[in-house]
Amino acid sequence: MAKTESGGIGLLVRDVSQQKMAEVEGVAEDSTVGELVQSLLDELRLPRTDIDGRSLTYHALLEREARHVHASEKVGEALRPGDALTLQPNIDAGR
Repeated sequence: MAKTESGGIGLLVRDVSQQKMAEVEGVAEDSTVGELVQSLLDELRLPRTDIDGRSLTYHALLEREARHVHASEKVGEALRPGDALTLQPNIDAGR
């Protein structure tokens, strides 16, 4: 995810447990939500694999609209400054 020195938007990001949180500034509006999510995994120290070693895929819940934001959506089109996102792992039942 590209960050800009000036401009961009600021967001509050949490994990699904609400125990890990980060305020990010200068998020480039032309980056995708998927790029944003990937860049935040390390910052929030979220696991990239489950306990069986399978890759985890995360998606973002936009709290303002109570909806999942698609990874291909542009930050500047889907998000507003000050928005709060919750990162949630995709859990496949029955694996």
